[in-house]
Amino acid sequence: VMRRNPFGMDICCRKGSRSPLQELYNPTQVSLSNTAILHQIRRDQVTDTCRANSVSSRKRRVLTPNDLKHLVVDEDHEMIYCYVPKVACTNWKRVMMVLTGRGKYSDPMEIPANEAHVSSNLKTLNQYSIPEINHRLKNYMKFLFVREPFERLVSAYRNKFTQKYNTSFHKRYGTKIVRRQRKNATQEALRKGDDVKFEEFVAYLIDPHTQREEPFNEHWQTVYSLCHPCHIHYDFIGKYETLEEDSNYILQLAGVGNYLKFPTYAKSTRTTDEMTTEFFQNISSEHQTQLYEVYKLDFLMFNYSVPSYLKLE
Repeated sequence: VMRRNPFGMDICCRKGSRSPLQELYNPTQVSLSNTAILHQIRRDQVTDTCRANSVSSRKRRVLTPNDLKHLVVDEDHEMIYCYVPKVACTNWKRVMMVLTGRGKYSDPMEIPANEAHVSSNLKTLNQYSIPEINHRLKNYMKFLFVREPFERLVSAYRNKFTQKYNTSFHKRYGTKIVRRQRKNATQEALRKGDDVKFEEFVAYLIDPHTQREEPFNEHWQTVYSLCHPCHIHYDFIGKYETLEEDSNYILQLAGVGNYLKFPTYAKSTRTTDEMTTEFFQNISSEHQTQLYEVYKLDFLMFNYSVPSYLKLE
């Protein structure tokens, strides 16, 4: 069932053209309507999960500007993108720089990865006034990309704890994890924190102490907590598993699909399902169960089934 856009036709149109939001909810091309139905199903899944788990959100908290720092705004195409680390966010930030750069950039892949993460290169929603925030949340097309939660977690672990160049992560998190989770740790391991095992990383994530002392780092924070899908209605939920087609569909909705394509490159180092299975083999069923609880809403909300390799208690 296609629902009409709740805001009708009062969405301000860009220079006489249709906005991405209008194009998404009332597609002019027949070829897009099947895709539109798929995305309606994804939206409904989020809505239903939020409703089913709303016991905690009865005292619905108001979002603060700090909650909006992951939402990147593109004024020219009236879109808002919530970036989730380890879900192609570097490439999406590059694309957003092309979209918002007013001609400064034309090829996303010519933008160095580290430049894509410089916060001043993109404008985020928390930099606006409350009325401006509300206007954009109501009238712009909001989208995010998600990934199977444990695959994303293993990807974050591999990137942050097994690469020698990530010394800042080793210092900030590695040393803490080794100190807490490793019996008889050597002085060198306590000082460097560069040899954290996946089992220790999992133990750190499910440790109540961790949850109490500070929010998770964004690389392993849940999508639920980064993008607030129960408070912000996302019009489009892209998946890492169908990254290319979902991304190019968004660029089509924005009216730039003819000259801008989402960058694709075969990364042989990419974390796969098989790899994730291997990483979880040494995790006790008790720890697997506790970890699943931490990421459960992401599994349910974005329709990922419980991995077959899990031994849940």
